Amino acid sequence: MLIGVNVPNFGPGTDPGVLRDWARTVEGLGFDLLMMSDHVVVTPDVASQYPAPFYEPFTTLAWLAGVTERVTLGTTVLIAAYRHPLLAARMAANLAGLSGGRFVLGVGVGWARQEFEALGVPFQRRGKLTDELITTLRTAWQDELYRAGDIPIWVGGNSDGALKRVVRLGDAWHPLRQTPEGWQESLQRLKTTAVQENRRLPELAPRILLRLTDEPVPDRRLGEGTIEQIVADLEGLRADGAHAVVLDPFLGDPEETRRPEVAWEALAVVRKAFR
Repeated sequence: MLIGVNVPNFGPGTDPGVLRDWARTVEGLGFDLLMMSDHVVVTPDVASQYPAPFYEPFTTLAWLAGVTERVTLGTTVLIAAYRHPLLAARMAANLAGLSGGRFVLGVGVGWARQEFEALGVPFQRRGKLTDELITTLRTAWQDELYRAGDIPIWVGGNSDGALKRVVRLGDAWHPLRQTPEGWQESLQRLKTTAVQENRRLPELAPRILLRLTDEPVPDRRLGEGTIEQIVADLEGLRADGAHAVVLDPFLGDPEETRRPEVAWEALAVVRKAFR
């Protein structure tokens, strides 16, 4: 099972030097994946959670490909409707080529209504636009102009529509920050959807929280609690057949980005305890 890290590419403490240090830390600790999220316009609804500066993921990951050697890079997740499908196909193909094939494309429908409006994209069509993007990517990557090799597509989301999308179009399911109970319930729904659609079960690649505590946490999300609880979560996900797990150390306060060492220490503890 691959273990990755969601690196904050936003916030008051983030700059090119910090992003470089994040990449070298993640790779140096032996993690398999380095992923980051996507916003294009920092509208008020985005800024309330992920304030500027916000580094665009394709651009940033391409740069980080040059300061890393082994770690796989990816998006968690790229908002499908924000870019023309052929532009996304070219950018993803170029990034895969520049990194020596070290790229995973996670996609999702998005949530920020004001950002959709600023980009002139109809919020109500985001699901259909996501389907169109994935279909176009797969077609374009067969053309010599966009030749990309094998770029895995991870599909985010937990709605019925998202589960159908990943079963029909995705390589892996990439749900975010679930509780242990929510994970099991959603996984069963995914299995049922795969049977109904007469498709294979996609690979499992959840993104979970990373919040390390001294005392056990009773009602919690996956990845939250003592190191024993977190290791048990990872072992449980591996037993469930997870292909990859992405740890998300951002707890919600943008000021955390001024103190990345706190997240690095937590990641080091987890990496030492779970191999």
